[in-house]
Amino acid sequence: MYATERQQLIESLIAAEGRVVVVDLARRFGVTTETVRRDLDQLEQTGAIRRVHGGAVARTRTSTAETSLAERGTRRSEAKLAIASRALDALPAGFEGSVYLDAGTTTAALATLLGRRSQGAGVLEVVTHSMTVAHLLAGAPGLSLTAIGGRVRGLTAAAVGAQTVDAISRLRPDIAFIGTNGLSASFGLSTPDPDEAAVKRAIIAASRRTIVLADAEKLDAELLVSFGAVDEIDVLVSDAAPGSDLDDALRLADAEVWLA
Repeated sequence: MYATERQQLIESLIAAEGRVVVVDLARRFGVTTETVRRDLDQLEQTGAIRRVHGGAVARTRTSTAETSLAERGTRRSEAKLAIASRALDALPAGFEGSVYLDAGTTTAALATLLGRRSQGAGVLEVVTHSMTVAHLLAGAPGLSLTAIGGRVRGLTAAAVGAQTVDAISRLRPDIAFIGTNGLSASFGLSTPDPDEAAVKRAIIAASRRTIVLADAEKLDAELLVSFGAVDEIDVLVSDAAPGSDLDDALRLADAEVWLA
């Protein structure tokens, strides 16, 4: 295979998966890792990709990149719905405890499914700071809903700020379903915005069990602000198996991985 053909395939893989790893590409193409690195260097020089430790990502995938809720709602919607459906296994029929639903499109998919599901005889206590999630669950039968206030970020439709963090710190939900923009072995859970990170950090600290919902694009990604370490995750629910480094870190932390 010529270098130009490899480079075109690498661009296609990054467009489809969001990230490529040098070792995986070398194995896939039957070439040395040095050859792959030269390919990536050339692609970066043309502006097609951005090099990161161990591989490359799309040029637009930077530590502060953040799209609106509406834009994210149209991306990988089937994968997010599958992840949400798998995550519901953490709430068996008749579960009468309390859950916290973080802001995000995958947690919104979970809220949609939860609102449609019969809760049986018990009442499920749901808390959220997401205006989207609160709207989806308002009036749902078998649910008691508490919406936490604060300054609402237009980009995510989520309450943030000291008031929000303080309210969350006074809770102790049985299970928290957390969304993330990135998850890597070394940097943990991350997001572009410090205010969002502070709220997510408070949710993890408050909850008895933390379940992270992350589609394949989020795996091995690192955004500007870390809000949780890998060893704070109890369960990762994703539509793709973690790469070797992340998988090793999750195993060391005794975290479960549920594939949708």
